[in-house]
Amino acid sequence: MKPKTFLCVMLMCIVFIGCKRKEKQVSTEWNTKAKAEQNKVHNKLLAIEKEQGWELLFDGKSLNGWHLYNNADSTKFGAWQVKDGMLFCDAKNQSKVWGDLVTDKAYEDYEFSFDWKIAARGNSGIFINVQEQPDILNTYHSGPEYQMLDTDHMDYGTETKAPGCLYGFQKQINKVQVKETWQWNTSTIKQKDGKVEFYLNGILTAKEDFTTKSWSAQVAASRFSEFPEFGKHTKGKIALQNWYFEVWFRNMKIRAL
Repeated sequence: MKPKTFLCVMLMCIVFIGCKRKEKQVSTEWNTKAKAEQNKVHNKLLAIEKEQGWELLFDGKSLNGWHLYNNADSTKFGAWQVKDGMLFCDAKNQSKVWGDLVTDKAYEDYEFSFDWKIAARGNSGIFINVQEQPDILNTYHSGPEYQMLDTDHMDYGTETKAPGCLYGFQKQINKVQVKETWQWNTSTIKQKDGKVEFYLNGILTAKEDFTTKSWSAQVAASRFSEFPEFGKHTKGKIALQNWYFEVWFRNMKIRAL
């Protein structure tokens, strides 16, 4: 073989091997990411999370730890059900008993994390510090709300009703867009000594101190002033709102602070 021909063959081999290696790396990377997503486990705690004090609020299999607000005996007939490992509100099914779902326990100083997605044009929320009493007819009569909203809902452009807001009181501290319809969002609620913070997809969206005169004045000037127990507590139950739109939850976990 002539030296020139040999050199050309060697160069072609080097290029071919390099391409194969690159192809293999890309293929391996894609395969790893795909499998990681397929094998992602929901409604489970890692060992490190258990060490950090996290507990599941939803086990992916049952409604254990939850009941319908002021109507515990009808929980199994309610719109809330477990579906494909998700906590699902079948809000449009009129054959179901209507009602918000509340925790069996009351919580005070805690960090609560959860994933959620909502139907097109949907509206829902999480109420905190809920006081469950027969004379308090609804969860929102005592509990301030973490707002959940789809991008196509008519309230989406209203600043004090944006996703992640302390509903009806504040616009987002930091501007953040909720993910597109049917896509999962991750939210966090932290409360310590009456000071609360809301997060949407890792970004701080609301902050308030429920023990201050400023908060009391905000409530007095709002439409919630007609409810004597609204916003006056720093300990209570957590409630999921049934508000005429399908909503899904998963990876609901809580730890004491």
